[in-house]
Amino acid sequence: MQALEVNYLGLALKNPLIVSSSGLTSTAERIVSLERAGAGAVVLKSLFEEQINMEVASADYYNDYPEAHDYLSEYTRQHSLTQHMELISEAKKKTDIPIIASVCCTTAGEWIDFAEKLQDAGADALELNIYLLPLGKDTTTADVERAYLEIVDRVCRAVTIPVSVKLGQQFTNIPATVEALFYRKAKGVVLFNRYYDPDIDVDNLTMTGAPVFSSPSEFRTVLRWLAICSALVPNMQYAASTGIHDGKTAVKALLGGATGVEICSTIYQNGMGIIPHILQTLETWMVKHGYTRVEDFIGKMNYAGLKDPAAYERTQFMRYFSSLEK
Repeated sequence: MQALEVNYLGLALKNPLIVSSSGLTSTAERIVSLERAGAGAVVLKSLFEEQINMEVASADYYNDYPEAHDYLSEYTRQHSLTQHMELISEAKKKTDIPIIASVCCTTAGEWIDFAEKLQDAGADALELNIYLLPLGKDTTTADVERAYLEIVDRVCRAVTIPVSVKLGQQFTNIPATVEALFYRKAKGVVLFNRYYDPDIDVDNLTMTGAPVFSSPSEFRTVLRWLAICSALVPNMQYAASTGIHDGKTAVKALLGGATGVEICSTIYQNGMGIIPHILQTLETWMVKHGYTRVEDFIGKMNYAGLKDPAAYERTQFMRYFSSLEK
């Protein structure tokens, strides 16, 4: 019997598969089903700062009555927070797997208080999903990175549970950002986040959204930076996210340096049965290659583990195409 247990963010997981934040983790009943299917942990559907602020803004018609407006604004915030806390509490009662709370935020502000309350509700860890869209032409890269670090620093000072940060791919120097997060006491990073992308319906001349599900090809970028960051900042823990649709890709993520493997799109597309299928593929691969524990091969093929680490550095592919004939 292969040992699939891993230690992610200081949490004991029965296996490295983590169901990422989505509608799949929005109720305790769904989380129970995910545990039965074999998930090692779940990240709860996020508490969205933008959504709450939009709901608060909808109360603006009470501006002529400041007391009513203040009451409704506070009620909206607290109601959303209370629902999230109740989900954490119920999921903890009904399951034995780690429950990771998720907050999507764009400012530090009151989200520090929210993080403390999510901890008090019983969350085993907190995943910060930060996205700042710099629209001002005078905003510098340093300004944006400083804002990210301030949020993480303040949250990590406010809670005792482990905090991970789900990053996007837009940073100029991803390893430097990861190291800065480590010094702000973050325990882990998730590579990478997928954001809402706008699209245009050219037939109806309307704005719409791009497809929400990831594709397997997106994992290539994840693998590059996972392998590089896990080698250059080895004290941080890593979860791979985006483009992981099958067991072979999960194995690649672990070899590249991930301790946790977050999946979502593949469950929507294939059902919860994909979870035991991925785990079976992982076990079969371990038997074939003589591994009895997952932790024995995590990072084995990251940037530091290869004789030719330049394989992760190459970005220009024209010379590979130049030798191909039509």
